[in-house]
Amino acid sequence: MKEYFLIILGGLLINNFVLVKFYGICPFLGVSKKTDTALGMGMAVTFVMALASVFAYVIYEYLLVPFELTYLKTIAFILVIASLVQIVEMVIKRFSPTLYQALGVYLPLITTNCAVLGVAMLNTEAIKIGAAEVTVNLFGAFLNGAFSGLGFTLAIVLLAGVREKLARADVPKAFQGFPITLMAAAIMAMAFSAFSSLAF
Repeated sequence: MKEYFLIILGGLLINNFVLVKFYGICPFLGVSKKTDTALGMGMAVTFVMALASVFAYVIYEYLLVPFELTYLKTIAFILVIASLVQIVEMVIKRFSPTLYQALGVYLPLITTNCAVLGVAMLNTEAIKIGAAEVTVNLFGAFLNGAFSGLGFTLAIVLLAGVREKLARADVPKAFQGFPITLMAAAIMAMAFSAFSSLAF
């Protein structure tokens, strides 16, 4: 039970993929102008990360390892992720055309989002959470994917909230737009890096 708690805490805060590991920066900066769009992107990434973690773990443990094909894991994981993103894209296009338009090119880019591939790869080895090390099973892989996705969602929604406030603020001309966004993201990253000093 302690291992599962560590995986949840690690995915949300300690090993936050965006603000601590700096994976998935493209959608983090590109889709964080409005909170509703950021939330939609975060939920799509969370869904893909959770399912990709499960399918990738099953393929790795029950197909690649027994047949000594572990060198194919990157290709296999990318195929799994691409298939899931296609499904997510079709569902969003069907049920929420406005969100589909708002996400634009960033939705298919979930396929090449290094955070999604990164969580699938990390599930094949022991995960470091602070000073602790956790080996994952199938349920642990699901938890790691789901809560890493929720950590991504937390980061992107927080940045979107900051950017909405900054759009109404009196920001010096030299810092308007992308420079102030990078500064806000850097301050958030510094705040989240404090969680890595937690001892378990």
